[in-house]
Amino acid sequence: MKLKPYLTTFTEAGCDEAGRGCLAGPVVAAAVILPKGYTNKRLNDSKKVSKKLRNELRIDIEKKAISIGIGIVDERKIEKINILQASLLAMHIAISKLNTVPSHLVIDGNKFNPYPEIEHTCVVKGDGKFLNIAAASIIAKTTRDDIMIELSKKHPNYSWNENKGYPTKKHKLAISRYGITGNHRKSFKLT
Repeated sequence: MKLKPYLTTFTEAGCDEAGRGCLAGPVVAAAVILPKGYTNKRLNDSKKVSKKLRNELRIDIEKKAISIGIGIVDERKIEKINILQASLLAMHIAISKLNTVPSHLVIDGNKFNPYPEIEHTCVVKGDGKFLNIAAASIIAKTTRDDIMIELSKKHPNYSWNENKGYPTKKHKLAISRYGITGNHRKSFKLT
């Protein structure tokens, strides 16, 4: 299916997050405003494209976007407010970092806490339907991957450079063998 702009009459930011289902590391959200007429036939939900293509798309988005905001909420805050609220907070932080104030927000998923003075629309599986949400998906995922690769240097036993903190068999086995780190989400089922 070809992705399309959500609404062309607004200065609109697409928002998405990465890392909700992970056992370790932050949740990262991005808000992206694409220029009118932007197209990229290879752009899609970050989960549906290869790592190589994600990185190529990131370069294109960073070069051509009107504005990009990134929000990061660490594992300590996730523990305090829960992963859903942390994801929504990360989106708010990302929106606040845009250097252009959008007149509309389009959010991947079915939940969002209204952002002051900006209308929003939630779109389930929006990262596979609309260019600006797909772009946010790419930026959030690649930014989070970079963070996990860096954290992996401090904690090489957990293979975060490969699994990015997701609950793979290898990651769970490492938790059983070495215990948890300060970057693990202690309220999650870790083994």
